[in-house]
Amino acid sequence: MAHHKSALKRIKQTAKKTARNRAGRTKVKKAVRAFRTANSSSDTSAAELLLVNAIKVVSKAASKGVIPAKRASRKISRLMKQHNRANA
Repeated sequence: MAHHKSALKRIKQTAKKTARNRAGRTKVKKAVRAFRTANSSSDTSAAELLLVNAIKVVSKAASKGVIPAKRASRKISRLMKQHNRANA
């Protein structure tokens, strides 16, 4: 266990940051999963709404530093590709 004040503070800060990042990544996963399930069924209107939401969630996670920008870009690109393939 840490004995210095600064070390104790860093432990608290790391715990907060870890919890925030974990929540952000979970939100991204849930949004992407919701879109993929709607896209696999024939409900195009719901899939489009969920696609917009997934893109929004992924972009926000990238801007907050929860996930890297390139990963967010790749995810968005793949989601769009999947959506376009289903509606072609």
